[in-house]
Amino acid sequence: MTANGQSAANRRNLVIFPIGWLLIVIALAEMLLVLISVALLDGETAAFLVSSIGTFMLGLAIIISFAPTNFGMDFRQAVLFVTLAWVIVPFVAAVPLMLSPDGLSVADAYFETVSAITTTGSTVMSGLDHQPETVLLWRSLMQWVGGIGIIGMALVIFPFLRLGGMQLFKLESSDQSEKLFYRSGQLALAIFGIYMFITVACILAYRFGGMSWFDALNHAFTTVCTGGFSTHDASMGYFDSPFIDWASVFFMAASGIPFLTYVRLTRRAQSSRRLETQVVGFLTFLTVVSVAIAIWLVIVDGLPFCEALTQSSFNVVSVVTTTGYATQDYLAWGTPVAGMFFLLTFIGGCTGSTAGGIKIFRFQVLARMISQLMARQSFPHAIVVPRYGERVLSDEEVASVCVFFFLYIATWLAVALLLQLVGVEPMTALSGSITALSNVGPGIGSIIGPAGNFASLSDAAKWILSAAMLIGRLEIMTVFVLLVPAFYR
Repeated sequence: MTANGQSAANRRNLVIFPIGWLLIVIALAEMLLVLISVALLDGETAAFLVSSIGTFMLGLAIIISFAPTNFGMDFRQAVLFVTLAWVIVPFVAAVPLMLSPDGLSVADAYFETVSAITTTGSTVMSGLDHQPETVLLWRSLMQWVGGIGIIGMALVIFPFLRLGGMQLFKLESSDQSEKLFYRSGQLALAIFGIYMFITVACILAYRFGGMSWFDALNHAFTTVCTGGFSTHDASMGYFDSPFIDWASVFFMAASGIPFLTYVRLTRRAQSSRRLETQVVGFLTFLTVVSVAIAIWLVIVDGLPFCEALTQSSFNVVSVVTTTGYATQDYLAWGTPVAGMFFLLTFIGGCTGSTAGGIKIFRFQVLARMISQLMARQSFPHAIVVPRYGERVLSDEEVASVCVFFFLYIATWLAVALLLQLVGVEPMTALSGSITALSNVGPGIGSIIGPAGNFASLSDAAKWILSAAMLIGRLEIMTVFVLLVPAFYR
């Protein structure tokens, strides 16, 4: 028995049991795709039917075999469950892609589903314009559902781990601005409602802009989750519509903002200053970089400013929010711009959103720490207190952010080294590593850039990148803490 009165078997069951229910949900989603495939006669019915039945039986077996004697998952068990779920679910979700008449290999299918569920958007699939509609919808649906899981982790799991500075966003009962709901279930329902509302609004905007209902549905799914999968090889460039580009910019940026902010607005509560700080920083950063690159395009390429601003804004917002859409190959805009987009891959959106990357708030905390150090150098006897919004930053919070930066860079370089060891050339390895770790999608270069995909990489490289996508989505330190023996005591 453990200190909280739970046996080792029951603690194990508490981790495994919910995975059974996740598999049941996946099976039901696949059954929905079976019905759609029957209606469309696209030849994918058998693949999704077999997968649905097999997934349902496996989920049912787990539920029966690992039913806990009592419930009450602690945060250690929650971390184990979340990590295990993000590794296992893509395997199960990949089965229809492997059983499809034009089936993918195991490595390709797992890469594709990890990219979907982590909302990365990297792909090994080509000829998307001619792919069965059921397969395209399955990819988009996986990204959309993955976005919901990401928001949940950002609000419930990560802040309580006190890792990487995420404790700044812990929902503390002592904070009056957080007393929006009496139960966490109400909060989850409100956030899901906001997620659905933005999705529906995005569908209607895309449809109004000229997309078919099918394209509008798929692209809304992959916009709101900042995933970036498309139904066309040319991505958003296929539609060649400034209206669609700006609609996409709006919804990508909206999805890069904490969803809890929208909940507060709907409840007419005062927004937390610490959340306002990252939102203002995020929107300011997008604006400044987009305008700067637009000016570059005007001067160097002679584009009209409005066209230049449309192109720069779309691609900047796409990369920073880690959506990964493209309207054209922005690497052709010149070496300085290509270098800028490589750096943008690290940034990410706000915490509590569906975006990946390092996150805006960590750069803000780092900037305040540097400012504090410079002030101490200039005025040795002055008392300089680092703040984030109205909150005084503790030494633990500052140190946590610094450790996160170190581990992020170290993991990026380690993954890049592993890719080079399996034959990937250096630039592609460095770019592929960070685009996977930040869950962005396209990388830099002719192979995995916005005009390419990841199909030509070896299976070993795809497994490495799949692991990197999962590590990045789990905020890196969640994975590292599993390697510490003290975590299991």
